[in-house]
Amino acid sequence: MEGVSVDNKHKIVVAVDESEESMHALSWCLSNLISHNSTTTLVLLYVKPPPIIYSSFDIAAHIFSADVIVAMEKYGTDLVNSVMKRAEAVFRNFNGNVNVEKVIGSGEAQDVICDTVEKLRPDTLVMGSHGYGFLKRAILGSVSEHCAKRVKCPVVIVKHPHDKTAPPSNSSLKHDDGF
Repeated sequence: MEGVSVDNKHKIVVAVDESEESMHALSWCLSNLISHNSTTTLVLLYVKPPPIIYSSFDIAAHIFSADVIVAMEKYGTDLVNSVMKRAEAVFRNFNGNVNVEKVIGSGEAQDVICDTVEKLRPDTLVMGSHGYGFLKRAILGSVSEHCAKRVKCPVVIVKHPHDKTAPPSNSSLKHDDGF
């Protein structure tokens, strides 16, 4: 088409965590959303739980020594590194034109993800689904559902193939070309 410029640059944010579901979502994203004909920036977003803060009036502050707090912070850093290494293993063999950025946030996952998406303005947000049932989702809440309602870009929620709440995949259905 004349006069129309097609931008072959895309930005996709993939929320990753310790779960197999988030790694599956990353793999699905690489296989289904990234074109070999375009340049894609893939932002891996990991959200650490909010830091533990104690006031001088808090009894727990006196129970936890500085060593315990340092050990907990080290564990958090090790967890971030572990998740990012797992994510790197997923995209290492992908042959597309992908620039990978890593973003680490801290706080409530749903708020950090939504705020980061608002700042980065990606074309798409990709998240895995933990496949919680109704009761568990009602009690714990659904980060992906919250983000899907709040962010302005399209959201892809990828269900893990072993998710019991997911409908059967098309690959298990027989295909008949006859009339």
